[in-house]
Amino acid sequence: MTEWIECTLDKLGEIVGGATPSTKCEDYYGGSIPWITPKDLSSFKGRYITSGERNITEKGLASCSAQMMPKDAVLFTSRAPIGYVAIASQSVCTNQGFKSIVVNEKADPLFVYYLLKYNKDAIEAMGSGTTFKEVSGKTMRAVKVRIPLDVSYQKRIAAVLDSLDTKIENNERINDNLQQQAQAIYSSMFIDNPDPAWSHGHLSDLITVKYGKDHKKLADGIYPVYGSGGIMRYVERPLYNKESVLIPRKGTLNNVMYVNQPFWSVDTMFYTEMKLPNVAKFVYHFVKAKDLASMNAGSAVPSMTTDILNAMEVVIPSASALEEFESLVAPMYEAMEANDVQSKALSQIRDTLLPKLMSGEIDVSDVQL
Repeated sequence: MTEWIECTLDKLGEIVGGATPSTKCEDYYGGSIPWITPKDLSSFKGRYITSGERNITEKGLASCSAQMMPKDAVLFTSRAPIGYVAIASQSVCTNQGFKSIVVNEKADPLFVYYLLKYNKDAIEAMGSGTTFKEVSGKTMRAVKVRIPLDVSYQKRIAAVLDSLDTKIENNERINDNLQQQAQAIYSSMFIDNPDPAWSHGHLSDLITVKYGKDHKKLADGIYPVYGSGGIMRYVERPLYNKESVLIPRKGTLNNVMYVNQPFWSVDTMFYTEMKLPNVAKFVYHFVKAKDLASMNAGSAVPSMTTDILNAMEVVIPSASALEEFESLVAPMYEAMEANDVQSKALSQIRDTLLPKLMSGEIDVSDVQL
């Protein structure tokens, strides 16, 4: 059995914060330096991140206390919220919402990634603040962890978890490709080559937009609860049990989703009931192609309204065209659903193994690297 030791995070590498160049200076933004924010990780599904929504310039970097970190630095959000983790796939810097680790020779970066995942709740509990909790650099450096002394053993632990996450990420890439193919078929049939005989109408001719409901009083169960960021939890009963297109009412407006299983949607998420056969996937691709964020009706928080959605002008295909589109893309959606089911199972296995591996309960001495 390998030796395990207790140490603080600062023994595994340098703890690095970040900063934001003044947004009043245009010269600070639009450069070639990747600049990551917690928002970039909120919808990030992989482990290795290359860049965020915005880059900064050399002048912007020099204007603030942000520091460049090398490839394989482990990024950890320290506020709003605490606990998103990613690994830099190239040199990056971050805003002040991070306390990241530039890993030294005593640790393996991928192992540290999973170590932070495992200790996320404990680190979050150490946060302080009134408006929102934040983990300071001093606190992050003092976080106590238990690790194998042998770095090669750390790599074996990481390899077990990596094999699961790699398959999940591959499924995600396959689904992205299938989604693009389905969108291309939609564009070819309904945008590039529409039938002049098709009627013109509004989105309200195809769907009824419904409001989601609060889920907080529901017991846990098997039905997914969707918010604008995706699945939030699983509850005891569904709000709706037919094909639907989910459209954010608040927040990330462009994160439109198609669902074909019983579900619950939160009160900041519209769900839709179809008025015609074979129209749900058509509606999804129609709305997905729109820039809903540019139609924002809110001030402080991005918002969408039923009036905006209902008034969208749309060419209404014939029943035969909708049936043909359904027959072409349905196998793609079935494949995507199968991949999602597999990924969910793999995620559950990973989440079960994580504490057992990180506590030393499972011996990985025989794992081949």
